[in-house]
Amino acid sequence: MILRVLFLTTVSFPGLIKLAVAQDVKDQKPKKRGEFYFQWGYNRDWYSHSDIHVYRNDPDPSKSYDFTLYHAKADDKPDMWRWWQPDRLTIPQYDMNFGYFFNDKNDWGIEVGWNHLKYVVTDWQNIYISGQIYGTAINRTYPLDPDTLHLQHTNGNNYLLFSLVKRQKLMEGKKINVSAIAKAGVGPMITYTIDTILGDKDWGYFHYHGMVYAASIGVRATFYKHFYLQTDIQTAFANYTNTRLGHDHIGRSTQHFYSYQWTYEIGYAFTLGKK
Repeated sequence: MILRVLFLTTVSFPGLIKLAVAQDVKDQKPKKRGEFYFQWGYNRDWYSHSDIHVYRNDPDPSKSYDFTLYHAKADDKPDMWRWWQPDRLTIPQYDMNFGYFFNDKNDWGIEVGWNHLKYVVTDWQNIYISGQIYGTAINRTYPLDPDTLHLQHTNGNNYLLFSLVKRQKLMEGKKINVSAIAKAGVGPMITYTIDTILGDKDWGYFHYHGMVYAASIGVRATFYKHFYLQTDIQTAFANYTNTRLGHDHIGRSTQHFYSYQWTYEIGYAFTLGKK
């Protein structure tokens, strides 16, 4: 009798296991994968005043300068995009972002963004300048002649940001969802500067200028689960440590400032199926 029970148990055990596993799989609902998104938009920018240190170390005093412009004012340069001119798509100040939400219960995500801002130091502003130019001391307030110094990061004041993203759902419906979006990021500035320093003009080139640290908060309205509109307000600390001046790029300038950016964007979100 005992041998018969053991035999029947041994024979039926694999089947029972298979049945239990099948039932467990049946009870589990398919789990959605994370959500990818891409967005494109434009921005307006405002900047804090900054102190700009300009210098060129040269054994020849007639080529050497070292002076600081205090409390310099700068503005953005929004330009315009005309829908009938597709080649002007990247002429204005624009933002391009790629991101991924992990589909966890806390709605965290990551994002890579390219923020194309523009920064122009205001010509002819009254500004205090202190230091030396070609061995001659300078220490007074002048109108900023663009032949003395003209500085513009207009191609542009570019932030390459790697950000952590948090989404908070505010409203969910069949056709429209509304969420709050918060970001915090850091990255290099790959900037293109056009400048004139003491009559020497340079049309610039793209290179690493320093680091930027940014945070933003905004609202996203999603329609039919995929298409969305988003607007954000961003503040950033830009630390320029490697700006090169003059046609030979021997001159240098350093500065740091805060930027404030308002963006308006369109986007598309999608998942890669279920698992």
